[in-house]
Amino acid sequence: MIPIYSQKNRIKLIVVIIALIIGAATITYTNVLVSKLSEREQELVQLYAKGLRYMINAPSDDNIVFIEEEILSSNHTVPVILTDESENILDYKNIDLPEGISEKRKNELLQREINKMKAQHAPIVVPWAEGSENYVFYKDSALLSQLRYYPYVQLMVIACFALMAYFAFSYSRKAEQNRVWVGLAKETAHQLGTPLSSLMAWYEYMKSSPKFENEPITAELWKDIRRLEIITERFSNIGSVPLLRDENILQVTQNAINYLQNRISSKVAFSVQSAFSPDITAKVNVPLFDWVIENICKNAVDAMEGKGSITLNLVLLGKSNIALDITDTGKGIPKSKIDSVFLPGYTTKKRGWGLGLALAKRIIDNYHQGKLFVKASEVGKGTTFRIVLNR
Repeated sequence: MIPIYSQKNRIKLIVVIIALIIGAATITYTNVLVSKLSEREQELVQLYAKGLRYMINAPSDDNIVFIEEEILSSNHTVPVILTDESENILDYKNIDLPEGISEKRKNELLQREINKMKAQHAPIVVPWAEGSENYVFYKDSALLSQLRYYPYVQLMVIACFALMAYFAFSYSRKAEQNRVWVGLAKETAHQLGTPLSSLMAWYEYMKSSPKFENEPITAELWKDIRRLEIITERFSNIGSVPLLRDENILQVTQNAINYLQNRISSKVAFSVQSAFSPDITAKVNVPLFDWVIENICKNAVDAMEGKGSITLNLVLLGKSNIALDITDTGKGIPKSKIDSVFLPGYTTKKRGWGLGLALAKRIIDNYHQGKLFVKASEVGKGTTFRIVLNR
């Protein structure tokens, strides 16, 4: 159950579908405009070709002047090239060529333009004198080309802004969540302070009272007080930059398990293994790291319903990292749920807040600059969590 984020994927899907509909509508509408403009340009070139035909059989010079000024010269946008039957270039319009180039270079560039024009449109045949023919080659204007690609550029820009907005929103939401976490942790540490002071006073009283002399309850009370002090220190460290020290990672792990073994089901067997020298160190904050091991192991015990085995295996990852693999023989995690186990609120238990693994990941990823993830899991066989630490 994920009460906070249960609708997140559905909302994302709706947003993506709406974005796709808007994008498709934009492209469709632009293509309609492009089609109409393309037809208009083809009509303009057809008119240009008709003007050339008319000039051949023009009955008077006045008509030729009219055709030249009103039809042939009116095309200021569509690139056209007039050639003879052998594609020798006779004239061209609306094609930008570098200034000062040689005639040979100019013909090469115009021939390239003709090849491009052939790829876009079939040439228009203009009958000429003595049964010969000329050809009018043309291509889309710069305006039409820009309009054709404009929606795609627009969608890319919108996508970039949407991506930036998404990351900004995610960062803002994450920052807000962090503030909630920190506030909750600080308040918890503050609330623990009052009963802890009272318990310490009761411990001192019992310690000095003859009635409780040699009573084991006094020693157990001190252990629980010390445990509460550690918990208070953990919550106080949330939101602050914890001090990381080079600690004997095998000893730290073993100490954490020794504490847990006496406080959970006796039907759960613990095993701590190491593939390297026992004096290898890692940079950890012991109270916070103990908290991570405790949360993962308690989740493992729940998954095994209080019966099974938990193996902790320390391995070296190159020269700069150490990995701690925590493997249980519990129910396992379905593949569809692996990405959700670290989300705040995720839990398979009827009672619980679903914050243990989320908090553990924050401690490792944010405070230890390491990694915590599900290395492997198989339904009905168990799960392996991997913690990666820096040396």
